[in-house]
Amino acid sequence: MRSELSEMMISVVSPVYKGEKMVQDLVSRINLSVVQITANFEVILVDDGSPDESWREIENVCAIFPFVKGIKLSRNFGQHYAITAGLRQATGQYIVVMDCDLQDLPEEINNLYQKATEGYDIVYARRVLRQDSYLKRLSSKAYYTLFSYLTDTVQDHTIANFGIYHKQVIDAILSMGDHIRYFPTMSQWVGYNKTTVDVSHGKREDVSSYSFSKLLHLAFNNMISFSDKPLRLTVHLGILISVISFVVGIYYFFLYFNGQIKVLGFTSIMISIWFLAGIIIMILGVLGLYIGKIFEAIKQRPHYIIEKILNL
Repeated sequence: MRSELSEMMISVVSPVYKGEKMVQDLVSRINLSVVQITANFEVILVDDGSPDESWREIENVCAIFPFVKGIKLSRNFGQHYAITAGLRQATGQYIVVMDCDLQDLPEEINNLYQKATEGYDIVYARRVLRQDSYLKRLSSKAYYTLFSYLTDTVQDHTIANFGIYHKQVIDAILSMGDHIRYFPTMSQWVGYNKTTVDVSHGKREDVSSYSFSKLLHLAFNNMISFSDKPLRLTVHLGILISVISFVVGIYYFFLYFNGQIKVLGFTSIMISIWFLAGIIIMILGVLGLYIGKIFEAIKQRPHYIIEKILNL
């Protein structure tokens, strides 16, 4: 155990989007849960450009509870950028990251913390029985399987953002200069001593703010940002096509010398098209490896812009 209970402070970071109906309940339940561990804690709510009255509700709870801190971003930057904004303001020795929709149950924070005090730097909440539709569970499993393959990492579809993280882990994540932020993968990448705790999963009361197009955009960005394997697969595809073109070329030569091809130039045209297409794809893949790295390096836009803060 790194420190005595009396010295412990916990930060709870939650990005808020379309959460006006949940903010009050979220804070109340976090308070009831975390106060069993320590009285020295904070709740950081980050309004990610929510189109509803989420910021007004955050202002209300900040006025009532001094331990609640509010951050309003200038527009919708995305869930994982909002998480990053909250993490930069967190001061706790242990930091809890959770969604605002109450599917991540605040009552599980105590279980996560107790496991962390056994010497773990990261304790992930593992949703054994997800309260989502069959289609959502199936698509999530398919996404993480593909994501694991394309990034050469091990991903668990039952684990998302919810978990408790030691401050040194969060400092390491914040030191990463990745322009595209994806918290679960970044927390995996930094390493440290990690484990999981099986938790209950709350039922969603509203419609997810992630549309199908947004999920596809998120998936595509994460896969090309976290690994160059998709580009390397493009190179392999180019080589494969070149090999196939060589085999096809031998086949057409065989047909030509057996008098089965009557159109002059057909053989050379087909071989050229197949072979050159393979070479072009291979070269584009190699160039893409370099251009992708340069593109990541030269863009230095801020990850988010803070418009307002409360109680910080």
